[in-house]
Amino acid sequence: MSIFGKLSFKDQAFILRENAILDATTGILASKGFDLMTMDDVANMIGISKPSLYKHFKSKEDLVGTAMVRLLDNASAKLEQLPESLGAKAKLSALLEWALRVRLDGGLPFLPSTSAHVREMLMRNLKYVGKVIKLNSQLEKLVLQAQKSGEINPDLPSDVVLYSYYARTCDPAVEYLQRFSKMEKEDIVRYMLEVCFDGVGKPQQQIMTANNDHVRTR
Repeated sequence: MSIFGKLSFKDQAFILRENAILDATTGILASKGFDLMTMDDVANMIGISKPSLYKHFKSKEDLVGTAMVRLLDNASAKLEQLPESLGAKAKLSALLEWALRVRLDGGLPFLPSTSAHVREMLMRNLKYVGKVIKLNSQLEKLVLQAQKSGEINPDLPSDVVLYSYYARTCDPAVEYLQRFSKMEKEDIVRYMLEVCFDGVGKPQQQIMTANNDHVRTR
């Protein structure tokens, strides 16, 4: 039985409205950013009064913090749903692929990368901080496993790998490619994953083949 089966109709309506508020907030944040977003924007998008909105969230900071907590929960849930048979690098790639797809659909505003003010605001949200620590621990473990197995360069400091991975989730190249290139979303995701894990240089095998060909023709 779902959780809704145990709730009154009034409580179910409250939860559904709250989810609609968070969906609207995510979309507005993705398009306007934190500073330009207003509570009026959110209320108008879902067709409720601002007093009704404040019954759910006491402030813009509270609303945005809850939206970011939900984002982190979704990321952790996606990670935990991946098959155990996948290697560490494959899991990192799968999670980044999920993040890129959601972001291309306008649903993944990585606010901490955009403003020092927003970072300070979120760091005061203890629930958000706890979720960040949990997800960071999960990803750090995967990075170390991938380096131990040789799937990711073990000579790089693990922090360099981890923070470079985070940077790919909010890389502005995604928006530039979506807006100015003629690529489909599938191609953008594929190429962003390739750049993240393989870089932009020639594959090593191609370099070795080219060198061998050069030697033979001398």
